[in-house]
Amino acid sequence: MSFGQGGPQWGSGGQNQDPYGGQDPYRAQDPYGAQDPYNPGQAVPDPFGLRARAAAADNTPDWAALADASAARTRRKRWLLIGGGALATAAIAGIVATAIVSSNSDEGNAASDKNASQLPAPQDLPSDTTQPEPSFSSVAPLPPPDPKDFISDRKKDTAPLSAETLFPGRKLTMGERVYAKGATARTGNCASATQGALGSVLESNGCDQVFRATYSAGGIAVTVGVATFENEAKAKKAVQQASGSIAPLPGAGVPTFCKGGPVCRSTYNSYGRYAYFTYTGYIKAKSVTKGDAKAFQIGDDLGEFTFRQIRRRGEAQASAAATAPAG
Repeated sequence: MSFGQGGPQWGSGGQNQDPYGGQDPYRAQDPYGAQDPYNPGQAVPDPFGLRARAAAADNTPDWAALADASAARTRRKRWLLIGGGALATAAIAGIVATAIVSSNSDEGNAASDKNASQLPAPQDLPSDTTQPEPSFSSVAPLPPPDPKDFISDRKKDTAPLSAETLFPGRKLTMGERVYAKGATARTGNCASATQGALGSVLESNGCDQVFRATYSAGGIAVTVGVATFENEAKAKKAVQQASGSIAPLPGAGVPTFCKGGPVCRSTYNSYGRYAYFTYTGYIKAKSVTKGDAKAFQIGDDLGEFTFRQIRRRGEAQASAAATAPAG
């Protein structure tokens, strides 16, 4: 039998129980009881201190269990301290951040209220001088030049002018109709390029010069003449007063026409400082009648072509003026 710590194990009942069910008169509840069963009233001697040791064994605490419980409590306290510290840190950080935001907001509002009256007006704020500022002229841009202005006055109409600039090339194409160019001429004696009363009308209105060219097709010839004046008003007046005709210009493959009696067709028009005339007739001795579509067609084509040439002259000069550098 061992008398170590905790004492012997007598079955499931634990220590200090009677394994004989209390039937042995020699075994009391306390195997080391202080009463001697053979000598009532007498104490049983305990020379080796077994009873004291057994009693001490019964009262000895479970140090291992106590150590585990103490360690568990220590761990719980540590985690509680760590968790509490983290929560406290987060709470303090939130309180500090809220205080900073509130302080800044209050200071900003106070500064804004205090200095609102001292802020300069938008017009008083200094501009950024590091970057160039766009500038806009208050003067509206001038409209593009009118081409007719350049061909309505001698002072503006300064482009080169000749029979070749007015009647270029060797032929004229109008749609599907082609006309061969014959002779051309230029004269400063305006009356010499006319027939009838037209010469005196041109001279009386200050005619400068007359350019002529002849075109032909299908046995019909037409001479177109262009007279220049100082300004538009004089050219218009010459057309209003016109009678007679421009003189036909034979040559360069075109024989004499509109001579000796056949009737020829005359037209008068002006554009700008230019007056232009046509004289149409058959190469053979044949008169032009009112229903003669072929003769009217070639005369109208040459009149339209001359008008376009005068207008192009104005457009060219207007375009040059618009693109010329200022000054």
